[in-house]
Amino acid sequence: MTNSFPHFSIHQLINSSAHQFINSSKKNYICQKTMTKKVYHLKTCDTTRRILKEVSGYLDEFEFQEIKEQPVTAKQLDEMKGLAGSYGALFSRRAKKYREMGLKDQNLTEDDYKYYLLQDYTFLKRPVFIIGDDIFIGNSRKNVSALKEKLQNL
Repeated sequence: MTNSFPHFSIHQLINSSAHQFINSSKKNYICQKTMTKKVYHLKTCDTTRRILKEVSGYLDEFEFQEIKEQPVTAKQLDEMKGLAGSYGALFSRRAKKYREMGLKDQNLTEDDYKYYLLQDYTFLKRPVFIIGDDIFIGNSRKNVSALKEKLQNL
């Protein structure tokens, strides 16, 4: 008797969280990539709550990560940087600690931004929406408008 289960490479198995395996018939299996839909947010931030409320009708399939309860990992931060282009684009210069620590008076490097982003959740601009290969960082009107347009066109 032959094994009728599909064979997947180790790469497919490692990345299976980003894939959906669909059995189209007993003999044919298809590996279909699903679009990433994720929100990094802080539940105590009034601005973030307002934005989430504005787009709430589009968020059913999104994964939410509350960054104070579940800090961003180095891997997640690197993924965000890959989409954003730099750690500096993810870094909040409005955070109280930015001023308190005297960071506003320093010339921070990309390594510095990464270090501080991993040390304290307050340094991440929020919210951060990832939709496929697009990233929407922060709460500027321009950013929120672009986010709404993307969500309406999904």
